Amino acid sequence: RRLVMMARTRPWPMTPSTVAIDAPADLVWNVFTDVEHWPDWTPSVTRLIGLDGPELAVGRRFQIDQPRLPRLVWTVTEIIPHKSWTWVQRSPGGRTTARHEVVETASGTTVVNQELEQRGIIGAAVGLAMRGMTRRYLAMEGRGLKDRSEGLWKLGDAGT
Repeated sequence: RRLVMMARTRPWPMTPSTVAIDAPADLVWNVFTDVEHWPDWTPSVTRLIGLDGPELAVGRRFQIDQPRLPRLVWTVTEIIPHKSWTWVQRSPGGRTTARHEVVETASGTTVVNQELEQRGIIGAAVGLAMRGMTRRYLAMEGRGLKDRSEGLWKLGDAGT
């Protein structure tokens, strides 16, 4: 009963994460949206497979394996090319939405925003219980994306 009251009275658990990256937004977008290669640069994802093809597109499904979590299938629900995408994972009693945004700054660097929102009675409870791990995983993804993108940018600069 208490869980039901919490779900009704509190906003849905939302975990944001932001990272500044010293590389152009187009390069960051290309690294970030090449989702099947996330396991190459973040320890928070051990396997990521496009079930309908490797490119992000509305309606496409992606199977993700992460440490300490069950295998989940996410479906892309929105994509704004070179700006953002959203994918959703549904399970009984819950819906998790992950938003990803790539923002070019005036100085030519990039800010990446990620946000994980967990809804539903079970989803809200899981979201609250796992908030610490969710923050750690989002931070790992941000650090990995930063390191990979900045490394590629420096390699490109070295070649000119």
